[in-house]
Amino acid sequence: MKKVLLPDQCAEILFDLRDRNVRLLESLFQVRIGARGPRVFIEGDEKHEKILEKILTDFSSLVSNGCSFSNGELREAFQQIAEGAAGSLHDFFPKALVLKTPIREVSPRSLNQSRYVQAIHRNDLVFGIGPAGTGKTYLAVATAVSFLLDKRVQRIVLSRPAVEAGERLGFLPGDLQEKVNPYLRPLSDALIHVIGAERVRKLMDREIIEIAPLAFMRGRTLGDSFIILDEAQNCTSEQMKMFLTRIGLNSRAVVTGDITQIDLPPGQTSGLVEARGLLRGLQGISICEFDRRDVVRHRLVKRIIQAYESMDSVARRGVRSEE
Repeated sequence: MKKVLLPDQCAEILFDLRDRNVRLLESLFQVRIGARGPRVFIEGDEKHEKILEKILTDFSSLVSNGCSFSNGELREAFQQIAEGAAGSLHDFFPKALVLKTPIREVSPRSLNQSRYVQAIHRNDLVFGIGPAGTGKTYLAVATAVSFLLDKRVQRIVLSRPAVEAGERLGFLPGDLQEKVNPYLRPLSDALIHVIGAERVRKLMDREIIEIAPLAFMRGRTLGDSFIILDEAQNCTSEQMKMFLTRIGLNSRAVVTGDITQIDLPPGQTSGLVEARGLLRGLQGISICEFDRRDVVRHRLVKRIIQAYESMDSVARRGVRSEE
């Protein structure tokens, strides 16, 4: 049995009205937690007792240093540690602030997200690869806005390939702008969430923010820009090479995508898959990979991703047994 001494303020946060934090810790680490005054008792497997002892010691240290967080954030941190996405509460709190505006504060919510943001600051080209909901695009957009507001770049350029789920632009109704908008809406949604619709509109009117299909990038050189290529798993090899050679002086590029959701025709190589293998290890380039532990959407999304991963794993084993 381990014993941890918690200040009164820490105990009040940990043992909230419904003991939700305590019950979550008990279920995540298969331990029993009790308290007598400021003393917290942990009983269970020795390995898990040590993990809980460190969690509570770090928790006490953070609170003593003035760190504040909601119960939801605290429970998310406990979950991340249990799943191995964070090593300690100090990986999660105090959070490295990506951007603060009058309407939004944006911060990483997992260890991989923190590494991703750090990589963007340190490298001219970063690949963010992983499943939906891991914050790849949102954090890239928020970081781009922070670079713009700090005058580290003069404009933001956001792009996507116009190929999704078997549909192409020519088959959609309407004029060119109406055809393009559905493909680019996720990027404008992220911008609006970060800085508001009115400010986005003004910056787009002044061409400080540009959102365009990947095909519109050909022949351009983008200097003094923060460039984001989203849904890059649907780029062909030629399109990826074209995009990467658009990067001009004093520019930074982030390429995001999910290689488990490639919508290219059968037999066509994904430019993102190829670039990941070809460019790994080159100076100035960072490749950051996410998994379901980094998902920050509804908790069901993690379970859905895990279910599909399990199905794919069974299918691969079946193919190997047939061979």
